[in-house]
Amino acid sequence: MPIFDYIIIGAGSAGSLLANRLSVDPATRVLLIEAGGRDDYHWIHIPVGYLHCIGNPRTDWLYQTEPDPGLNGRKLRYPRGKVLGGCSSINGMIYMRGQSRDYDQWAELTGDAAWRWEHCLPAFRQHESHWRLDAENAAQASAEFKALHGHGGEWRVERQRLRWDILDAFAQAAQQAGIPATDDFNRGSNEGVGYFEVNQKSGLRWNTAKAFLRPTCCGRPNFEMWTGAQVRRLTLARGADGALRCTGAEVLTPTGIETVSASREVLLSAGSIGSVQILELSGIGDGQVLQSQGIEVQHLLPGVGENLQDHLQIRSVYKVQGTRTLNTRAATSWGKAMIGLEYLLRRTGPMSMAPSQLGAFTRSSPQFEWPNLEYHVQPLSLDAFGEPLHGFDAITASVCNLNPTSRGQVHIRSPRPEEAPAIRPNYLSTAQDRQVAADSLRVTRRIVAQPAMQAFRPEEFRPGIQHQSDEELARLAGDIGTTIFHPVGTCRMGRADDPMAVTDPRLRVRGVAGLRVVDASVMPVITSGNTNSPTLMLAERAAGWILDAAQLS
Repeated sequence: MPIFDYIIIGAGSAGSLLANRLSVDPATRVLLIEAGGRDDYHWIHIPVGYLHCIGNPRTDWLYQTEPDPGLNGRKLRYPRGKVLGGCSSINGMIYMRGQSRDYDQWAELTGDAAWRWEHCLPAFRQHESHWRLDAENAAQASAEFKALHGHGGEWRVERQRLRWDILDAFAQAAQQAGIPATDDFNRGSNEGVGYFEVNQKSGLRWNTAKAFLRPTCCGRPNFEMWTGAQVRRLTLARGADGALRCTGAEVLTPTGIETVSASREVLLSAGSIGSVQILELSGIGDGQVLQSQGIEVQHLLPGVGENLQDHLQIRSVYKVQGTRTLNTRAATSWGKAMIGLEYLLRRTGPMSMAPSQLGAFTRSSPQFEWPNLEYHVQPLSLDAFGEPLHGFDAITASVCNLNPTSRGQVHIRSPRPEEAPAIRPNYLSTAQDRQVAADSLRVTRRIVAQPAMQAFRPEEFRPGIQHQSDEELARLAGDIGTTIFHPVGTCRMGRADDPMAVTDPRLRVRGVAGLRVVDASVMPVITSGNTNSPTLMLAERAAGWILDAAQLS
């Protein structure tokens, strides 16, 4: 049986960083296990290639939600990365930390001040490489900016390599509606409007496999990586005192089933869906869920799979005139050829686009003391992700409730590892979330009605200006809302007296020695923005604690 010091399950955002940090010491043997394949598919690296990666079995687990009452019975596609780099290989590439209050709330909920913003900020900075701190730009950066951002780390942050007149007009309209301009969404308060910064390098996607696995990690003789290897279950053992310990994992590899052992820790970084599935297949979770699937209960943890949170975006579409959007620019073979040529020669233009280019953070109503809405604004429109672009010029202003109060669940539906779990987000299941949805559509209308947009004669195509009441708008939000791919919280950390906490504040699974969960599933509440970079921060903190514990042992 192969023996390693650490076994990391999942080579996504968290797992890649953990592998890098834990394998620095040449005396420490580290195994990284990834169920997907290598990130050698060319569309992973071309930014617009997310269109070819989401819904592709080569790169996506192809999950779907169960029919959701809040979405009027609809199912949603639920992409999760099935490749080295995980979701960082197929996501929107937006660099977003969230708000300082998010982390202060984590500290309060877990009883551990280590999660306060001022203690998390150094972990963000540790792996950051921000373009404004490059040698040719650093002199123009303020002292405040330098205190907030890092340089020299592995995680590259760059400005986007394109602009659109219609997006500039929307930004101006947002300012006319009272949303201030900003050039930095990551200072602790993300209120404002501006272009998103992205995890790209010279016009190419910068995923965590490039950042943390190659070349440093993969060149270390003490590091081993398996791809196409799916963990079937964790191996557990009880000591003479009855205490339970995770000793390793049973893995289905291309050559058969292999059992591997960890002398120090197993680190579960399979994400908010995958980590739940592996825990439950191993007999760790809610007794009723496990017994219903014929799985022997090894350790009762009723919080496993509960507390699912996600950002639901509501996509308003406005027809515009007097300007070109991607709808018509990419409508002809000639237009597509010119777009391809621009990217080939300059690494700029629509092929360098993140899924959303312009962002805005504001409040759905004055009752909120902090921004509770995030806009992703795009110079294009379509009926649904993966469908053709509309044949008329239009923009999409997608808005999401940053702090949803609805909670869902993820649970296995079978003892077979190859069968996807059941995902029930329960969107719009609270009165507050339905009210925020209705109010957010009104905020969108207020922005578009400002003078800066009137030269383009915007016409609301979806949901339709005829819908005005709270009830109509909340129902329509259920018709047109879709996930923005930010599931978190299903193995949440918490206080010792919290019966639904799966891990302690240092991410150790309660009641199981030698096992931690290190991914977005441990977030007690969702961050106020895109979740990839907060997941890296979590992994950075965990790596430090793991290394500290190893020195003491």
